[in-house]
Amino acid sequence: MRRGVIRKAGLALALALAVSGVAAPASAQFSDSYNFLKAVKERDGTEATKFLNEPGTTIVNTRDLTNGETALHYVVQRRDELWTKFLLERGANPNIADKNGVTPLTIAASLGFVEGVERLVKAGGRIDTTNAAGETPLIAAVHRRDMAIVRLLLKHGASADRTDNSGRSARDYATLMGPSAGVLSEIERAETERKAKGADKGTYGPGA
Repeated sequence: MRRGVIRKAGLALALALAVSGVAAPASAQFSDSYNFLKAVKERDGTEATKFLNEPGTTIVNTRDLTNGETALHYVVQRRDELWTKFLLERGANPNIADKNGVTPLTIAASLGFVEGVERLVKAGGRIDTTNAAGETPLIAAVHRRDMAIVRLLLKHGASADRTDNSGRSARDYATLMGPSAGVLSEIERAETERKAKGADKGTYGPGA
């Protein structure tokens, strides 16, 4: 009986070692991604840079398997301008969405993170990107009545008429808030400025 137990234990151990040997490369790869995201979360610049300096690495855009978030999502969530700038300079893609379709730009707009919005747009962040609910960064800013973000997004060409999954646009939500909120007037002012700039371009040149 005892020999049988020992034999079974030995077989189980051998099987475990064989399985672990086969899975080692995938495990190591996951470990790098995990450790990089961990370093970003903990603001460990030395450790994060170590991974980013690996030749040909794309780890800057690695995603958390549980929620689809990238390192850029993490730093924008904590309104960290320094890390946002650092990751964008190292090739972070501002248009990667998490599992709910949320990009770093939508997060920045939702938090009133002005510097983050500026940097993300400058890095190529799509201004009218939508999440799973169809909400754009502008709609998120309108919901918060965040005039600074509303102005900034409109300045960069955000559409006030793109609708979410409910069929309402940023303009519709601003209208529902009423004139006292001042959001609708901000949208109208931005549109007037755009038209004026367009008119200026149209009349430029000899004979104008």
